[in-house]
Amino acid sequence: MYGKLPLADVIAQTPKAGSMSLDIWRAPHADQREQATAMGDDAFAALLKKHGVKLKATTIWGKPFEDELRFVKKMGGDLLITGFVPKSDAKGFIEKLKPQLALAQEMGVTVAIENHGSDMDAIRQFADEAKSPQLKIALAPYHLPQDAQALGKLIEAIGPKIGLFYAWQHGMGAMKKLPKADELKQMPGRGDLDFTPMLAALKKIKYAGPTEIFMHPVPRGVPILDTAEMVTAEINRAAAYLESCLKKV
Repeated sequence: MYGKLPLADVIAQTPKAGSMSLDIWRAPHADQREQATAMGDDAFAALLKKHGVKLKATTIWGKPFEDELRFVKKMGGDLLITGFVPKSDAKGFIEKLKPQLALAQEMGVTVAIENHGSDMDAIRQFADEAKSPQLKIALAPYHLPQDAQALGKLIEAIGPKIGLFYAWQHGMGAMKKLPKADELKQMPGRGDLDFTPMLAALKKIKYAGPTEIFMHPVPRGVPILDTAEMVTAEINRAAAYLESCLKKV
């Protein structure tokens, strides 16, 4: 959301965005994880403490994540997000993850796999095969048909296996440069998708995990708006919309 803005600025904004915890990403989407490495674990931990913020998660794509599990644990987090839920052979995919899941269990960290490129049936199959309590799904409505009722039913079906809910819709997409007003239609309350059925389903399953208000800018690595303060204001606007949906259920 904040692109490659200074990590100190992002952490300072976190409480102002109504959150006390943080998910940090790597390049090309952002570089806060690289910034944390550059400043060192002790300095990063001190910065979090200064602002009363906790590291909840890190997101890592396309790389082995054993060392990342250790980092998350050391920094007090309990969630690692990676990809992708497979389109087929969920059982075989999960079998290959056994060594990492064993370490995740040792660290007390949940591994949440995003549903990038998979359909609802593949997600249901993955949820059925994901027997390990350390293995869950980072559910991103953006990647699925924009049918609010069907998304609500999917949430009910996979309930306990949701490790993260992305408050993120497809809008007009995130793969080509658009006018900013159109790009922002990925955000809750700006595009056409009604989040009420999804929030009703999350309430029904008594979901208590994290919700991440989210979108992708174009190009990757820039903040979604020009300044950190503007990004925070947009997150708070989306949060207010989600609260209005919750009042309906």
